[in-house]
Amino acid sequence: MRIASYASVVTALLLITAKLIAWYSSDSISILASLIDSSLDLLASLVNLLAIRHALQPADKEHRFGHGKAEPLAALGQSMFIAGSAIMLLFQASGRLVNPQPLTSGIEFGGAVMVISMIATIGLLMLQRYVIAKTNSSAIRADSLHYKSDLLVNFSVIIALLLTQFGLLWFDPLMAGMIAMYVLFSAWKILRDAIDLLMDHEISEAERQQIIQLVFTHPQAKGLHDLRTRRSGTTVFIQLHLELDPELSLQEAHNVSDKVSREIRGLFDDAEIIIHQDPQNDKANAQSLI
Repeated sequence: MRIASYASVVTALLLITAKLIAWYSSDSISILASLIDSSLDLLASLVNLLAIRHALQPADKEHRFGHGKAEPLAALGQSMFIAGSAIMLLFQASGRLVNPQPLTSGIEFGGAVMVISMIATIGLLMLQRYVIAKTNSSAIRADSLHYKSDLLVNFSVIIALLLTQFGLLWFDPLMAGMIAMYVLFSAWKILRDAIDLLMDHEISEAERQQIIQLVFTHPQAKGLHDLRTRRSGTTVFIQLHLELDPELSLQEAHNVSDKVSREIRGLFDDAEIIIHQDPQNDKANAQSLI
């Protein structure tokens, strides 16, 4: 996660430098859109870098459940930055659409910068994809979403630059407006995922079903209820009531719970599990459905 966050910052710095020169030489509004997008990527990546460093700190006396919620907080901030930039870009694009302006002589250089940007972005996305698969980090996922949109942005800028050379000056601001709308939609997705994590949304139904099926594979497990889950950073928190034969001794019930807990933990890279033992058919203890 740390390596991915550092790589994101370095990539954003390189792209901003190149796109700033390309925009200055061409005066393309679509390149300006890409420059603004990359600038926000840098800001978001810096926020991610700080959030991930904080989220990876171990639990302490003041934060018994760890610091994992620093990640969705960072993602929440990112969504605000992204939405603001998209709205600003829409205003700029609409003004240029009403009064189209010819581009200057730096079109070829601008196109080359966009191609190089796409290559650098693809390399970063490959690294981020690997990290997300290993850690399920919400902050890295949000950062990856920025750079996925960058691929579309850079490609669309290349098309816009090509078409403006044929006199279609309106296509440059039109493409910038479309980019802004896409970025605004991306901000909504990041915001929604961040709120889910901050509000302790349940993990996916597929993962919950895996837990349920694993519990029932144990021969001494008679049932379960009150399964509750949430995710904080890279850690999944799982609580459930395990129904056991009432004739089992306390030690036997404890051993069964330990075994079930170890098997559930094998489903996740990082999980904290609490299992409460209930006697089978004790409906008074069943507070909710699975």
